[in-house]
Amino acid sequence: MIRTDTTLIIGAGANREIEMPDGADLLNKIASGFEFERLNSEVKSRDLINLAHLFEQIAPSLGMTYDDLVAGGNAIREATLVSSSIDAVLEQYGHDQRVVTAGKLAIVYYTLQAESKSTLAVEPRSADELPLRGTENWLYQLGQIIVKGVPRAKAEECFEKLSIVCFNYDRAIEHYLPWVVMRAFGMTYDEACELVAGRLRIVHPYGVAGRLPWQGDEENGATWGQEDPENIVALSKRIFTASQRAGSRQFQSYLRAEMSRGKRLAFLGFGFDPMNVAMLFDELEHDNPDMLISLVDISETQQKAILRLIYRLTGITDQSLITLENMKAFELLRDYGRFLES
Repeated sequence: MIRTDTTLIIGAGANREIEMPDGADLLNKIASGFEFERLNSEVKSRDLINLAHLFEQIAPSLGMTYDDLVAGGNAIREATLVSSSIDAVLEQYGHDQRVVTAGKLAIVYYTLQAESKSTLAVEPRSADELPLRGTENWLYQLGQIIVKGVPRAKAEECFEKLSIVCFNYDRAIEHYLPWVVMRAFGMTYDEACELVAGRLRIVHPYGVAGRLPWQGDEENGATWGQEDPENIVALSKRIFTASQRAGSRQFQSYLRAEMSRGKRLAFLGFGFDPMNVAMLFDELEHDNPDMLISLVDISETQQKAILRLIYRLTGITDQSLITLENMKAFELLRDYGRFLES
């Protein structure tokens, strides 16, 4: 059980442990799906055909034409040459609704597709398993830390000290944790979903590709692994750019509250992209939090740059408060589990 207010910041790098796309993978998939010049050739992908059909089908309901959406997709392809994430591309093209719309539709399309192909299954394959097999992934390690040592009578308290800020579009955390709670406390799945729905505090700065059925939002809902939702237009409107979030006082207050709540900040697979960092540390309301950071295959120079960035943004003066480890996300949670539970 987490006993000190802790905020976890989950970046795209953590997705590699559950076979979901990271930022670069998602951008490359979207760029490949927008190769519209291949439509009339023999070399065309299933995704290209599906996206072209989708654009043709929904363009009128968006007040656009098929050609508008294709133009938006082509602009995204061009921008991938000098961009590392779809979030950055949409921010750069915030002035062009064709690009923003095409990009958001593609984000939902590929995120739901990735969920359906992920090793995180719809449900456990057998009664003695979780929907994600094995322990060498951050979801398992996080779930264990959350429920460890909590009496059944106090199950509702296991999320009390935890906040999560997740920069990924998928619903892996929300999908996985009810199964953990169910196993830990001998609940029914419905009881576990109700507990997680009422207690888990999670923020998705760029939005999320649909709400799960137990989250009670049918209009914006999509089940885990649902590849072809009929409400994809509604789902795409729940994806946001950095500028859109910056213009929302309600969102800014919510994010600031969850960041400021954490006396400990743990970063898992977070690459410290300046655009994302600006969202997190704007007007942080407390000084000198303990910080745990996991990054894989990072050079000594990159470590120094990240540490300098953190010192400048947070005002931390005690260097011992920051621990940066060259390790996977699950390794950080596993090896620092005692500290996080304390």
